[in-house]
Amino acid sequence: MALLFRWLMRLAAGLIALVVASVALIYYLAGQSLPDYDQTVDVQGLSAPVEIVRDNANVPHIFGANDPDTYFGLGYAHAQDRLWQMTIFRRTVQGRLSEVFGERTVRIDRLLRRLDLYRLAQQSVSVQTDYTQAALQAYSAGVNARLAEINEEALGRGAPEMFLFNAPVAPWQPADSIAIIKLMSLQLSGHLEEEVLRARTSLMLNDSKKLIDILPDTPGTGIAALPEYAMIFPEAPRFAQSIPMPSDPLSPFPARGLAGASNAWTAAPSRSASGGTLLANDPHLGFNAPTTWYLARLELSKGGVIGASIPGLPAILTGRSDRLGWGVTSSYADDQDLFIERLNPENPEEYLTPDGYKTFETRPAIIEIKDARPITLTLRWTENGPVLPGSHYSLSTITPPGHLVALGWSALSPKDTTLSAALDLMQSKSVREAIAIGEGFISPSLNLSLADKTDIGMKLVGAVPRRDARHQSKGRLPSQGWRIANRWQGRAPYAANPQFVSPRGGLLGNTNNKLIERPFPNHVSYIWGDSQRIQRWQRLMQSRQVHTRDSFIEAQLDPVSSTARSLLPLIGADLWFTGEAAPEGTPARQRQIALALLADWNGEMNEHLPEPLIYAAWIRALQQRLVADELGPLAEEFKHVEPLFIERVYRNVDGAASWCNVRHSAAEETCTEMARLALDDALIWISERYGTALESLRWGDAHQATHDHLTLGKVPVLRYFVNIRQSTSGGDNTLQRGRTSGEDPFPFQNVHGAGYRGVYDFADPNSSVFISSTGQSGHFLSRYYDDLAQLWRRGEYIPMSLDTNLARAAAVGITTLTPKN
Repeated sequence: MALLFRWLMRLAAGLIALVVASVALIYYLAGQSLPDYDQTVDVQGLSAPVEIVRDNANVPHIFGANDPDTYFGLGYAHAQDRLWQMTIFRRTVQGRLSEVFGERTVRIDRLLRRLDLYRLAQQSVSVQTDYTQAALQAYSAGVNARLAEINEEALGRGAPEMFLFNAPVAPWQPADSIAIIKLMSLQLSGHLEEEVLRARTSLMLNDSKKLIDILPDTPGTGIAALPEYAMIFPEAPRFAQSIPMPSDPLSPFPARGLAGASNAWTAAPSRSASGGTLLANDPHLGFNAPTTWYLARLELSKGGVIGASIPGLPAILTGRSDRLGWGVTSSYADDQDLFIERLNPENPEEYLTPDGYKTFETRPAIIEIKDARPITLTLRWTENGPVLPGSHYSLSTITPPGHLVALGWSALSPKDTTLSAALDLMQSKSVREAIAIGEGFISPSLNLSLADKTDIGMKLVGAVPRRDARHQSKGRLPSQGWRIANRWQGRAPYAANPQFVSPRGGLLGNTNNKLIERPFPNHVSYIWGDSQRIQRWQRLMQSRQVHTRDSFIEAQLDPVSSTARSLLPLIGADLWFTGEAAPEGTPARQRQIALALLADWNGEMNEHLPEPLIYAAWIRALQQRLVADELGPLAEEFKHVEPLFIERVYRNVDGAASWCNVRHSAAEETCTEMARLALDDALIWISERYGTALESLRWGDAHQATHDHLTLGKVPVLRYFVNIRQSTSGGDNTLQRGRTSGEDPFPFQNVHGAGYRGVYDFADPNSSVFISSTGQSGHFLSRYYDDLAQLWRRGEYIPMSLDTNLARAAAVGITTLTPKN
């Protein structure tokens, strides 16, 4: 027995030693790719030495003898910290993920190949300005210099992910950077999905008036009635099963409601306590680790610029110089249309045009797949754009027999000068100069918020399609591609894009709200990203005569939901303080406790409070009950609460209260009954997940920010090291926006929000503050992988100054790049 025990002990010790040795080996190999920030490196492609001074937040301050050398330094710094992220961005837009990840990403690659974004990016290189082409060449050389260093010095393949996935890294090319801009456009575009959903909903509802309830127009005047989709295409299938888009974390196709958002506001000197202009910006994207944003400072020939870049792009996309600040928000301009193309019944290789049948433009494409046979696609284009298969975006559910669907989209331009405009913007000296430069932006379409030393402005930039006033559906539904009136007529004049400069009130802002009301076809959009946050912004801005940097920060971090304040009195009007006393532990008693808590609540979506969770669960359950009967399986597409829909129902606007009645039951249900039943649903759901002690609930337990690693985030054990989860305040409709997933079993996870925040005061530009939601490094063993995450969660910021001495005084390392002989 003693002998057996000794051998078991030896075996256990051996296994422990083996595990420790394996962990040590993995740590050693992964650690080899941690960059050394304090060294001198000889590189090819420079004309003179470049210094990369990293401050105590690991923000690189890059000093070159000329602009190309500075862009070289940015490329090198991006590759030091975010090489894996850059290669994933590039593979995604190229449609080459399956070479690394196998069959799980084939659907993603199929659609990216059909959109052909990378080829369009290659064609766009030649139309860039000479300055931009030089910047692209220098930036690419900087990335490739880091790749050469990794290969020559055996630096752990450049990133720990490279050991887990066989992903050879090709040299960086100028087209790669332009392609990443097009990938951004894809992530920020949502009109395609809205057109499909509107068509499907139109086909499903028996009463066409209800379409306005469930897909309401943003408040305003002048929106004309639309035809039912069945009137345009009577042969369209009415009850086809939807085909969901890929849900893989690597998918760049945003779910409905997650196609971009953001906040930006500016104050003129007359509304600023310091006497200088103010600008605040927090662009919203899907959360991941590392975040999409990368903080950097570039010292250019016309002065320094500092702010947020995206790895792969040689530009500060939101930030400031010493003369100008700029911020971006999604404009929601309608830059996508779906065209139903009629096939020639005698020849399926032809489609109908205004001039008769025409042959598709075709090209083969091969998708290589890891551990599987390659797939050959035939890419087809019509005069309206690329043909999309019915298996994507549930297009088969709205496509009549004998037809196909093509996509018109501004991002499909082979002459995309967006990057040139972005580089020119960094060197602008004034609001008006920046607005003039904005004409070069093609896609994505953005609202550009601007502040110089004395003035403020906002301009919608990006190509807005010019449509015929006789368009069948006004761009809101898929339309007949062979009709001239439905086709695009080029780009609308840039001067027609909404513009606001030097407002009399001294304040400008955008929360993706409706900018302007103009009749079609000058309308800009019928779909806007916000009808709620703007109300809270107006209240906060007008509550002060003058503003400060701190009041702008307060607005960025404001967690109060005007939506909750307006909806709760409506849906609970007949429930507050009513009903008989109920015994402890009964559903009726739980309902009374919940209503009592909500009655005293001010709408603050604070992570430490129970009321936000009760409210969110109640309103979600209520919408599910209202739409399930009318929409059937299609109700699953409405994952997020639409406040305007709830308000229309409970105010009975144009008879919208009929949604409360269940058509398939004999009784006639009232809206009060539906509210009570939904509250019971919510309380049961809460009790099953968080317990029955309602006073002890925490919104932050359900509303966790999910900064998950795109490729390692689901790997057992490893996910606990690479994912960053944080309890957060805010919600779908607060200025501190934390968009919830809407997906079971964790519908309130915070998946989309401000990955970057910046506030600039031009009375003292060096007092400007910035923050990103994770850290600068993409290497999970780096101390800079998540060092900014807790600051971000707590609403804190870091200073980022253009003062060279301050950067050097707090430097954690200085990398000197010197030209090789």
